[in-house]
Amino acid sequence: MLSRASSSLRAGRRAALIVGGQRQAGVQAIKTTRNTVAATRFIQSVAQTDRDTITRLLYSLGSKREVERHLRIFSSASHPSQPAKFAVIKVGGAVLDQIDELALSLSFLYRVGLYPVVLHGAGPQLNQLIEQAGVVPDYIDGIRVTDTKTLQVARRVFLEENLKLVGALETLGTRARPITSGVFTADYLDKEKYGLVGRITKVDKRPIEASIRAGALPILTSLAESSDGQILNVNADIAAGELAKEFEPMKIVFLNEKGGLFHGVTGEKISVINLDEEYETLMKEPWVKYGTKLKLREFKELLDYLPRSSSVAVISSSSLQKELFTDSGAGTLIRRGYKLFKHDSIESLGADRFRQVVHDRDPEVLSGEQSVTGVLNELAKTPYTIYGDEPLDTVAVVSHPPDEIPVMTKLLSSRNGILNNVVDNVFNAIKKDHRKLFWTAQVDDENRSWHFERAEGSFTRAGKSLFWYGVQNVEEVEATVKDFEAKGRIDRAYLPVGPSAPPHRANGFNPSGTKAFSTWARRTVPGSSRGYATVAEPPTPVSTEIKRLGLIGARGYTGQALTGLLGNHPYLNLPHVSSRQLAGLPLSGYSKASVTYSNLSPEDVERMEKDGEVDAWVMALPNGACKPFVDAVDRGAAERTNGNGSVVVDLGADYRFEKGWTYGLPELYGRSAIRTAKRISNPGCYATSSQMLIAPLVNYVKQGSWPTVFGMSGYSGAGTITSNDADGRPVSLPKVSSESLGGGIRPYSLTNHIHEREAGHHLSTLSSSPIKIAFIPSVTPWFSGIISTLSLPLKEGLAAKDVIGMYEKMYKGEKLVKIKKEVPTLQDIEGKHSWIVGGVQVHSEGDRVVVVGGLDNLLKGAATQCLQNLNLALGYDEYAGIPVA
Repeated sequence: MLSRASSSLRAGRRAALIVGGQRQAGVQAIKTTRNTVAATRFIQSVAQTDRDTITRLLYSLGSKREVERHLRIFSSASHPSQPAKFAVIKVGGAVLDQIDELALSLSFLYRVGLYPVVLHGAGPQLNQLIEQAGVVPDYIDGIRVTDTKTLQVARRVFLEENLKLVGALETLGTRARPITSGVFTADYLDKEKYGLVGRITKVDKRPIEASIRAGALPILTSLAESSDGQILNVNADIAAGELAKEFEPMKIVFLNEKGGLFHGVTGEKISVINLDEEYETLMKEPWVKYGTKLKLREFKELLDYLPRSSSVAVISSSSLQKELFTDSGAGTLIRRGYKLFKHDSIESLGADRFRQVVHDRDPEVLSGEQSVTGVLNELAKTPYTIYGDEPLDTVAVVSHPPDEIPVMTKLLSSRNGILNNVVDNVFNAIKKDHRKLFWTAQVDDENRSWHFERAEGSFTRAGKSLFWYGVQNVEEVEATVKDFEAKGRIDRAYLPVGPSAPPHRANGFNPSGTKAFSTWARRTVPGSSRGYATVAEPPTPVSTEIKRLGLIGARGYTGQALTGLLGNHPYLNLPHVSSRQLAGLPLSGYSKASVTYSNLSPEDVERMEKDGEVDAWVMALPNGACKPFVDAVDRGAAERTNGNGSVVVDLGADYRFEKGWTYGLPELYGRSAIRTAKRISNPGCYATSSQMLIAPLVNYVKQGSWPTVFGMSGYSGAGTITSNDADGRPVSLPKVSSESLGGGIRPYSLTNHIHEREAGHHLSTLSSSPIKIAFIPSVTPWFSGIISTLSLPLKEGLAAKDVIGMYEKMYKGEKLVKIKKEVPTLQDIEGKHSWIVGGVQVHSEGDRVVVVGGLDNLLKGAATQCLQNLNLALGYDEYAGIPVA
């Protein structure tokens, strides 16, 4: 498999040489024409084509979904402030004997924009030269005793092997930088006993980061220097561990010629070692001795230092891509792991912990179809068992009434749980307890293939798939499902089951439900996928693919604010802006390229969508004007040959109550639904602030009472009208001017404001009972910024510090939320991208709390929130292009 890909890479190198000449010509054109923008686009296009080609080659190793998911996650490590967060790869000396294979594997990573820190040993090469010099290698406690002569030979060998690897990489068109000193500082380990052997005391990461920022792979040796300049020999495995401690990379990989660790009795490769459960037993095994015991001890000491989610992979260089880009991996994965639990009640697990998992991960709760309370009520109807791991990376609930087939009603896993295979461990624990099992999953579940691979049969209809194992014929399935339906244990959406179809994926699925399919006796996956080695779950899995946005209705203040943000977005470009009044005029405020306003009709939008000219649309239109354009996108998407339509974000109120649209307020209703959504309704500005004020207190509202929010907004929130400047050019003017307010404020829409209904509707999904709010807006003489004052009747007494704690808990880790002690002022709000809250006070009788919140209505209330939603839906980092300081 790799040889086929390798030949393609060599062919790609020949093409790269031609491209390189074109690139030089392009650079010369820059000097001649000073057209730097065009040249930058050309170079980006070349790089993207190279990346796309290699990515397609990687599809031969695993599913397209696997490869693209891992690429997104690894790309998140490529931030200029921490350029070495992707991987530390330690290359064993024996692997250097297959230097061409190693160089090809590393070049693959370079071609897709990934820069590992590579450190190599040279033990076998050193032994050969020392023996030729008549010196017998001497070891104490597995450590090479190093005298002056040995060190002289070692230094020469390290430099030669380093330059060989750098040269092999450069031959493939991969930039590499030899770093043979200046990284490791060391003291003598024990000069009397081991000689010139060092114990690393400091790692200087600057040479490594400088190499990556310059676009070159850093290639290191394991030589260190003492404080007085003496060169010291350091064990390469230990040096790699010190690098891992310094960088805490996403991947820690040890390449050896065997491709993993092997069982000393059976001779089989060990796929996974969970140290918490297996280390003590392994160390007592008679076949675990010498080098194996030393490596296990070193791996444990390294992982004990790093976060518990850390892990190490031991593989061969030819399997590097398979380890990095597939769930099944290739070698041996070593991790600390967690012990699993089983609980027969929520209380024994911890009700608050379980409620939080449901709130954060349950797709039905995230979509608003069910509340957390509703989930708990359903759970209580039958005996059940909760399965999971200690940090709750995966939680499953199995309902098992006496003498009935069990149903797994919930399988809620974090991204860490999926990538580190915790979900498989939990599922295997369930299989040990239950010989038969049924469960369901949505057809748009991003991990749907996982369900197919673990089921013996399935049936899909009306947007859901029913899975099972342990049932041998269709008649038993049909009888079981009828019994489930009669007792309300699953939705009535699957019968009749009908004859089974040949095994296949969901390619023929019709969302209307008119065509269903089933599978039976699906293939058994040899060796369940185990995820990949990772030190820490990255903040957000991200794409770096350049994508295009179409903006419909760019004349208003919100469109202008969004245009300014997009000018600083690293990956999202704005080639199309539409405004009837400004058609033909140049777009101002966008720094990436010269763009001219157009006047796109619904027919234009349909054609562009059909032809795939954009990846996302933003509708910045007045309320009620959006539907013809959304319908046009729907028609165009239906005619796309690739079947993958664009994302649509509506900034207006038209779809905020619409089923099938995702409500985009990430801080309250989660990111998962937005990441998979194609239709997103951007919340209103007042509604955003009101919901974020009420949400932490939503279950403390006095029964029968309404929270009241008094909102004051800058006059930009009233919208714009079109006029002409002195040159006759169309300009946008405020509908309500500061002068017309006479220095005061003007209340309006005193009842039934649309944001009042919007906030209550969505807050109800967080509450155990429906929520209504009273909302009174006013327009003010300042330009932008909303100050919202909440007065909330309490069902029980609370202290101000308790209330503050609720806000801190709910918004912990949110980059666009600021909590302060004082009442927020306009200076805290205007021009800022975050929502701010403060000034918490509780009435002296303890029955009412007042809290003040604020945001800029054009930013977090509109454009910034829109960009959050676009980033999530397009696979970017949520905050790309958004100043978060």
